[in-house]
Amino acid sequence: MAEPFSVAVTVRGYETDVQGHVNQSVYLQYAEHARWCLLEAAGISQAELRASGVGPVVLETTIRYKRELRAGDETEVTCAFLWGEGKTFRMEQVIRKTDGTVAAELSGVAGLLDLKERRLVADPREHFRSLATAPERFGL
Repeated sequence: MAEPFSVAVTVRGYETDVQGHVNQSVYLQYAEHARWCLLEAAGISQAELRASGVGPVVLETTIRYKRELRAGDETEVTCAFLWGEGKTFRMEQVIRKTDGTVAAELSGVAGLLDLKERRLVADPREHFRSLATAPERFGL
């Protein structure tokens, strides 16, 4: 299996809480940022997704906080899509400091919503494959 896609993120001061560490909701934003960067790296823009009549939806997310992050910390946020059969797929993500310390692990379930029918697309893997110029980024 190939290495998961990753993107660098620097913790900004305004993302911290009164304890001086990253607010818990910001981890979700880092994960979302990595997912959109992965789509872009695979050759799919938000506009192209909308034009194809779909939008990604997160159905479930679990976050395991391991170590705190503080303002100025340099991190790497990974993202891997894991394909099965059916209307959903899994996303596995890790937020890691540059010294290798794992700050958080995120796992989730997502799908592609048909924007007209308001139902999940039957085969999201094939839809991504048809739009992507670099489907290997998704492990396809």
